[in-house]
Amino acid sequence: MLTIGSYQFRADMIPLRSGSLLLIQGSKGMLGCGYLNVDTAEKLGDALAVVTGVKSYEDMLKAKVKKVSSAASLMGVKEGMSGEEALIIMR
Repeated sequence: MLTIGSYQFRADMIPLRSGSLLLIQGSKGMLGCGYLNVDTAEKLGDALAVVTGVKSYEDMLKAKVKKVSSAASLMGVKEGMSGEEALIIMR
């Protein structure tokens, strides 16, 4: 679990040969690293914001959002905001 303010998020890291797949989930959507595909989130109707060049949860919170699914965009998540800002919206 990861806590931001008074909000709890599920945080998962899957070690891979060349790095890690990182994902932080709120009840309405998720923040993921560059391994995740916005096109797949679109097909499934999931709210996803993607940050790149990250190696830790802390990096994810500070990084700027690079890609956003339509469902996340409808909630107010925008490219350029911080990962933390996106997660608070998708809490």
